[in-house]
Parts: sequence; C-alpha cells; structure tokens
Amino acid sequence: METFRTGAIGALLDEYEKAIKELQYILNDITTSELTTIVDSKTNDPDCKSIQAVLSHVISAGLNYVNEIRRSLGEDIEFSTTELLTTSRAYQEALKIMFQYNVNLFETYPSLKIEELDNQKKILVRWKQLYDIEQLFEHAIVHILRHRRQIERFLITLRS
Repeated sequence: METFRTGAIGALLDEYEKAIKELQYILNDITTSELTTIVDSKTNDPDCKSIQAVLSHVISAGLNYVNEIRRSLGEDIEFSTTELLTTSRAYQEALKIMFQYNVNLFETYPSLKIEELDNQKKILVRWKQLYDIEQLFEHAIVHILRHRRQIERFLITLRS
C-alpha cells in the first residue's frame, strides 16, 4: 500500500514526485547517444533540441521555481543555471535531488501559505506571470509532464 502525504501541500508533493518518477522511469533505457543527439534542429529554443537539453532545462526550472518562492520570502538566493549531464543515470539522480530541494522548502517553512487570492501578494516570476505558491507548484508538475511527453516523442523519432 502506498503512503500519501497529507493536506494540500502533501497532494502537490505527491503528484510532483509521481510525475518525476514517471520521467525517471523513461530514462532507464536511454543511451548516451539518444541523450545527446539533436532531435529538433528546427527549434529556436536551445532547451528543446535534445533529450539532454530538455532534462537540463527541467532540472534547472524545478530548482528555480523554489528559488522564486524563497526570493519572495526575502531570501537572497541565486537562480540555478542549466547544467548538461552526460548520462541518463546522472539525470535520474539530479531529478531526485531537485525534488528533495522542493520538499525542503516546506520543511524550512512548515506554515507556508500556498494559496493567495490577492494579486499584490502573488509572486511575479521571471517570465512575468503572477503565481501563488500552489499555482507555481501546479505549473511545476505540468512542466514535468509536458517535457516527459516531449522526450517520449523524441525517443519515437530516434528509434524509428
């Protein structure tokens, strides 16, 4: 039987972890060649050219969502940069570390209010949208799902 976290924060973390585990599972049999091959040479987005680029973007974004929240709470924290890794195993481990960084936010701020109706109190993120913490975590979950789908499509192209 699976153990679930409790409350709204628990639900967000459970779904985030589930999305990450699904992505990690896909990485089990990706070769280094598949990881690094440019699949979409037509895109102007450097984060979407290869599985390696997509995964590096996913991890950086997952860290920076938390950094956006921590900065809104008054912490002087730098944004994470994108780092290219060389194996799918390294990405699996980095995803695990990234998720724990998210969990640590709620351990550091156990009484954190995640829902905010007043737009003046929402977080203005670097891409100029307003989010409360709940919305930013929902965005983070869907971000994983969208890029997991993208990687699955890249693998179809690479393996056909």
